[in-house]
Amino acid sequence: MRRLGALAGLTLLTAGCAGETATQPAPDTTPAGFVGGAACADCHAEATQLWAGSDHDLAMQPTAEASVLADFDNTRFRGNGVDLRFQRSEAGGFEVAGRDAQGEAGIFNVAYTFGVEPLQQYLLEMPGGRLQALNVAWDTRPASDGGQRWFHLYPDEQTPPGDQLHWDSPDMNWNYMCAECHSTDLQKNYDPVARTFDTQWTDANVSCEACHSPGSNHVRWAEAQRDGNELVFSAEMGLEIDLDPGDREWRIDESTGLAERFPQLERNTQVEGCARCHARRSTQAEYAHGKDLSETHRIALLDENLYFPDGQIRDEVYVYGSFLQSKMYSSGVTCSDCHQPHSGEVLVDGNGLCNQCHLADKFDVPDHTRHDVGTEGALCANCHMPERTYMVLDDRRDHSFKVPRPDHSVAFGTPNACTSCHTNQSDTWAASTVAEWFPDSTTRTSGFTEALAAGRSRAPDAARQLRDLADNWEQPAIARATALTLLETYPEALTLDSIGRGLSNGNSLIRAAAVGALRTYDSGTQVRMAYPLLRDRNLSVRLQAARVLVNVPLNEVPDVERATILAGVHELIEALAVNAERAEFQLNIGFLYAATGRAAEAEAAYRLAISLAPNDVAARVNLADMYRAQARDAEGEPLLREAVALAPDNADVRHALGLNLIRRNQRVEAAQELERAWRLAPDNAGYGVAYALALDSGGDLAGAWTVLQEVERRHPTDPRVLSSLVQAARKGGNGSAALEYARRLLEILPNDRGVQQLVSELEAAQGAP
Repeated sequence: MRRLGALAGLTLLTAGCAGETATQPAPDTTPAGFVGGAACADCHAEATQLWAGSDHDLAMQPTAEASVLADFDNTRFRGNGVDLRFQRSEAGGFEVAGRDAQGEAGIFNVAYTFGVEPLQQYLLEMPGGRLQALNVAWDTRPASDGGQRWFHLYPDEQTPPGDQLHWDSPDMNWNYMCAECHSTDLQKNYDPVARTFDTQWTDANVSCEACHSPGSNHVRWAEAQRDGNELVFSAEMGLEIDLDPGDREWRIDESTGLAERFPQLERNTQVEGCARCHARRSTQAEYAHGKDLSETHRIALLDENLYFPDGQIRDEVYVYGSFLQSKMYSSGVTCSDCHQPHSGEVLVDGNGLCNQCHLADKFDVPDHTRHDVGTEGALCANCHMPERTYMVLDDRRDHSFKVPRPDHSVAFGTPNACTSCHTNQSDTWAASTVAEWFPDSTTRTSGFTEALAAGRSRAPDAARQLRDLADNWEQPAIARATALTLLETYPEALTLDSIGRGLSNGNSLIRAAAVGALRTYDSGTQVRMAYPLLRDRNLSVRLQAARVLVNVPLNEVPDVERATILAGVHELIEALAVNAERAEFQLNIGFLYAATGRAAEAEAAYRLAISLAPNDVAARVNLADMYRAQARDAEGEPLLREAVALAPDNADVRHALGLNLIRRNQRVEAAQELERAWRLAPDNAGYGVAYALALDSGGDLAGAWTVLQEVERRHPTDPRVLSSLVQAARKGGNGSAALEYARRLLEILPNDRGVQQLVSELEAAQGAP
């Protein structure tokens, strides 16, 4: 733990000469430092009392009799590939006996507890300054509720030593995975040379300064006030952030039953502050209080693995991405409108919380809830904030505040609150029942669900729907940004128009997604449209522009633009180096070095990634690909065969080896590897196309045609598949089939001039109208 330094001395203020008009002293510019939560308690006794015992207070605690809730009386957990014994040391400490990542038996000291309800995890001290989060946790619920037991956080997985989810793996490393959000003033202090951590903090838990910013200047300001002196800071009372949403009034419109905020909130600083830890994101720079989260973190959008197409939570996403979708957020609701900011508890229990802004006579009645007053079904949260369970037994509510849509469940497979309670009924039953209850409802519009579902499934009309969503200012920015990311696979003129509008949008999520959507366009378009964003005011947007422009051939751009692109790539490398201890970040650093011609640095980064994750295959594949670009395929083949040995069922690895063998004229084995890749990943249309092309290059056009038709049955709207079928049909002299597939391709890409020309040529050849 970092020792707290003494506060800097008070700035000396001198009075003006007699007879002079008093002037405002110049702002003190002394940088603020962290002082620890204990320094706040005397002046902020009420807030401290509310905070004591909260989830933030108990987020992380040194092990002690009072903080450890689990049974360490020589208890044992066996299962899921691990055998652990929980015991006390001779000195009275807490220990776990088990095997580390290498399979070596040992006794490991439990240094800290992690969380408190409904489960508690434990952090084990390991060499190199690592703290590892044990993936066998204690169920803190009463025994009558099934608690007071050890349980595995991945009950369906085997996690033996060496597994990605073993407790001693990088994915269970506290320093990277957890520390920023469970401690205050967290400094990770990773040494990439020694590969060790010297992680420090001022408070082990989430204390005052985690939210309110470093407090040394605020303490100096308070001391000056106490002594009758004047000390002025450019920031409010010496703090870098003001989390108070200000005086406001929520006025309920009697006709709608809904409240409107007066005055309107110009910027939701509080939500951005809470989002630092209540968002699915990755760190790109040191956190800065008072700035938008995207200035320092890369925020996850409504990706398929994280959210259902209607935006409901699927994986652990920690509230922010859900709340951004809500009408609450767009109306200016802040976290403290519902939650006491220091205890974290809701301000009012039950429907009374919602009735603050939703007229009870209109909404808290059976005509609206369709359930008897006082029952579980009549609770607003149970319909509009359905729960999903994480970490086996931790129920968390969805904060997008959606209207239940069982009709979406029928059409798109999304969950709904109705059948989550009425488990003996079908989604179809729920949809028809809701439609009968509310036949004239104005809430049953598609919103963004249909467009995101179409984009994910590559439906024939997906491009148009995604463009309409991206351009619809009435939809949440996070949904519009997601639409732009899905448009990446539809590179056509109208899409480019939507991207262009996104690039000038005031929302950083939309601008960053619009830049990313340029990845599939030619380098000239990328430079013309993405280059200006290298100077965007927002870090996430600049980094996304660098990700796109790194693939532009640098010899095709003028010296000034080349220098700016390289500077942008350097900023991206610095952002990735924030997590230098992770193999995946070294992998990306290697790619950036390789793309900018720095082969030695690229190889070093790839080799480091391999050493950090010896069982991972991605760095081997990328290094082999760099060797390909250097005409060193013979050196790449052993790397790819190592990767195949490590992951024989990895389609990406098989595909890469197959392409390597094609280039080295080992066509028979190449076709075998490409076929394995396709069979392992039949949902990857590109792999099927590659296998067909390999057959064709080996003289087996009939085999290639058969494979392409099989791929087309699974991917009937994929442009790559249809284009390959056109070429194969033309090569085989089947002009009518070529025209049929070309016309289908045009239906998907109606504004693509190349496809239009192709259809015209084939129609002329066939004499078709």
